[in-house]
Amino acid sequence: MSDRLSQLQEAVDQLMEQFIATYFYIDRHHDLKTFGPKDTIAPSKADQPPEVDTLPPDVFQAGQLELARDLITREQQIEYLISSLPGLDNSEHDQLQSIKELEEELNVAEKQRQEAVKEKDEVLVKLDQTLRSIRRY
Repeated sequence: MSDRLSQLQEAVDQLMEQFIATYFYIDRHHDLKTFGPKDTIAPSKADQPPEVDTLPPDVFQAGQLELARDLITREQQIEYLISSLPGLDNSEHDQLQSIKELEEELNVAEKQRQEAVKEKDEVLVKLDQTLRSIRRY
């Protein structure tokens, strides 16, 4: 499972894709109407496919409603992911303090690792010496 920030990015990407799909649905299936008395609707040419595939009003509205619900659901998922991000309830000072504590823990762990590596090297040297002394006999 990916981390929350990756999930949030994927959800935002999916929301953008849904916005685009919704725009193209409306652009492709709207009813042809004029805005004013001087506006005209250009006739479509017989050799070209129509730019608008008008749907019946009830089908078009049902499609719009479904797309709107999908957008709202995705937006709510994004809000949930944002609310579950760590650090939103902490002030900047608290977050900086937490980072300092983590850095100190990291320094302690690094010192322990270096000591373990040094101990490993010493044991290897002793083992090598022991193996050489055994070969001599």
